[in-house]
Amino acid sequence: MKQVLKIYYKAFKEKVVQLSYERTNISELAGELGVTAPQLFKWRKEFEEFGEGSFSGKGNLKLIPEQEKTQRGRVGV
Repeated sequence: MKQVLKIYYKAFKEKVVQLSYERTNISELAGELGVTAPQLFKWRKEFEEFGEGSFSGKGNLKLIPEQEKTQRGRVGV
């Protein structure tokens, strides 16, 4: 059977990550929201590493805040 690729919006991922820190049972939360527990843990890890730069979308770089400042400076050159 063919699998369907699910695409989640950045706002959804951020809200799910926030909820995951408030709940004790991550697997239960994932089931309630229709995502897998490993996916939720992946999103948490990405958010911990990149913060606001997380979930940048297809083909966009994930940057930590210091890199974002550097990138903005280069755009104006």
